[in-house]
Amino acid sequence: MGLLFFALFLVVSAAFADEDAFIGVNIGTALSDMPNPTQVVALLKAQQIHHVRLYDADRAMLLALANTGIRVTVSVPNDQLLGIGQSNATAANWVSRNVLAHVPATNITAIAVGSEVLITLPNAAPILVSAMKFIHSALVASNLDSQIKVSTPHPSSIILDSFPPSQAFFNRSWDPVTVPLLKFLQSTGSFLMLNVYPYYDYMQSNGVIPLDYALFRPLSPTKEAVDPNTLLHYTNVFDAIVDAGYFAMSYLNFTNIPIIVTESGWPSKGDSSEPDATLDNANTYNSNLIRHVLNNTGTPKHPGIAISTYIYELYNEDLKPGPISEKNWGLFDANGVPTYILRLTGSGTVLANDTTNQTFCVARDGADRKMLQAALDWACGPGKVDCSPLLQGQPCYEPDTVVAHASYAFDAYYHRMAMADGTCNFNGVATVTTTDLSHGSCIFPGSGGRNGTFTNSTSPVPSSNSTASGCHSRYFGSSDAFTSLVVVGVLLWSATFL
Repeated sequence: MGLLFFALFLVVSAAFADEDAFIGVNIGTALSDMPNPTQVVALLKAQQIHHVRLYDADRAMLLALANTGIRVTVSVPNDQLLGIGQSNATAANWVSRNVLAHVPATNITAIAVGSEVLITLPNAAPILVSAMKFIHSALVASNLDSQIKVSTPHPSSIILDSFPPSQAFFNRSWDPVTVPLLKFLQSTGSFLMLNVYPYYDYMQSNGVIPLDYALFRPLSPTKEAVDPNTLLHYTNVFDAIVDAGYFAMSYLNFTNIPIIVTESGWPSKGDSSEPDATLDNANTYNSNLIRHVLNNTGTPKHPGIAISTYIYELYNEDLKPGPISEKNWGLFDANGVPTYILRLTGSGTVLANDTTNQTFCVARDGADRKMLQAALDWACGPGKVDCSPLLQGQPCYEPDTVVAHASYAFDAYYHRMAMADGTCNFNGVATVTTTDLSHGSCIFPGSGGRNGTFTNSTSPVPSSNSTASGCHSRYFGSSDAFTSLVVVGVLLWSATFL
């Protein structure tokens, strides 16, 4: 497999932040065959990844990152938190060994003090803000406080009543920590670090949250979730969680602290209880997430203000305990081979290696047959797809099933529309995949135009009443017939999420 070539360039300045919006990656090390730091940095450079987050301040890793320009967030591990939070001198010594010894050669831009402390290490919560203040004081003493921000990552679960976002608030039992913490972030010009995992929200919703809503897939206006208090429309779970964080801060009268997402992703493999932990869903989520961030879409509460995000994570970690999914969040395996080829075409500044002709639009598993037939009729009719290869005796007639024929027609439409967002949906019965369904002389358009017919074709497509395509009449249907099969399940939080 070729390189992904993340061109994770800086894009547009975020209104709340000191630096441009970016996509970064987390680097975990729970691998039985962990690449050495030089190999890790070589992969980062090859993929043009310019922002990383480490879960510690490993000396060898920081030395390998020197003189690369890669921006680094280092971390105070939870097991060191108590000592640092109880001693200014201990904090100063930590900064001296793990920061001052490496800057400016290594471009350290942030320090994450602990990780999800309120949930995973509650006994350290009372000294969390002290630890952050002590670390910051050491940076001030070295004139690095403007260059290196101090914060601490929180799980989104500390936000209660997060649906709808406008009703969200932080767990009040943590007010003695969260209020001084937010005051610290505000006074130092830092940001709230938030871990956002729509995968878990989807899994725990018992079917209330649609998969498409979690994966950033396009939704019809009637299916968008509407906050009844603000009338803001939400098209994905990620935005809803981030805005819940903003509203929760507003509830405590903090309105000028930006949010940076320190972890987000989707597992590519799971056990029998995790049927939606798949390669295709992981690819879909991360590809859409990258586009969403770098296109500066923002959130409904803060449109145009992109949320810089670190993808969890660079490598699959086979030594992680827990279910199979815990080991399979990575973009790469230990050898640097991509877990999947990200579908980043059309995202502007982000490039992937020759993915233009490596993705396909096919019928979704388990899709309703009547919906599929209606979508197939629309694609071959009003959709102006040349479906002549599906006629009896033609290359793609066999297998003569609605699923197989719909997959060919969907893929033809998807590529004729240059794989634009929303062109592989067909009312939810289609999905994008990297699996090539071409067989024999039946070549799908996404195969790179091996038959020289489809890819990048500029020839006019037949109109819906044309006979030039020779398409069988069963593949023609009015758009009204297609629309009549639309599932109009309006997701209003007031009716659904509460």
